[in-house]
Amino acid sequence: MTGMLASVRNLDEANLACREGADIVDLKEPSDGALGAVPLNTVYHIVDELWEKCQISATIGDLPANLCAIEDQVMKTAETGVDYVKVGMFSQRHIEDCLPGLASCSRRGIAVIAVLFADTEFDADQVIRSVKHAGLKGIMLDTAGKGSGSLLRYQNIFSLEYFVNRSRQSGLLTGLAGSLTIKDIPTLLRVTPDYIGFRTALCSELERASGIDENALRDVRRAIPVVPDTLYKRTSSS
Repeated sequence: MTGMLASVRNLDEANLACREGADIVDLKEPSDGALGAVPLNTVYHIVDELWEKCQISATIGDLPANLCAIEDQVMKTAETGVDYVKVGMFSQRHIEDCLPGLASCSRRGIAVIAVLFADTEFDADQVIRSVKHAGLKGIMLDTAGKGSGSLLRYQNIFSLEYFVNRSRQSGLLTGLAGSLTIKDIPTLLRVTPDYIGFRTALCSELERASGIDENALRDVRRAIPVVPDTLYKRTSSS
């Protein structure tokens, strides 16, 4: 079954997303890029508030292809107690120079999610192999340019099914996101990723940098069948 991930920027939004049934509360600052990072002190506060109630992921920011900087931010983010740390693979340099090195984080028990971008070029099979070899927890397909259309503009259902199935065969948690709307949900549910991620669809006037709208959040939650709690237990690394 497929769960719902809700991207939030502060404690109020995190509490709302958790209360309305998001399976994963994803901490991300939309005004700072595709994977803008929430300040670590805010992440600590949110984890303290919600750690018994839902799973929590957090992004490390739109960092350049510098392995030392990425590793450092992964470690700092993991220390907050989040369940998953999301790392963007924004370029081929990220994939070739940084992705393999994240194996050091995996060996420390950190559940890293590699985020690929459908509006950039990459070899899906190559990346999936690299993610598996590095021992990462999962892989996600998103979009980097949030104003240029949703994930389904760049990937059709057949390519998404291929991506999800190959990732799942490699034992990876799978996620799909990228300026998705409530109308995209029936198509994406057919692909059966482990979770579907939302920000823009949850916000007032569909503006991702604005606050989350409670009614929009409820509408998205209703459109995705509820996943049994046992499928979204917290990871042992938290």
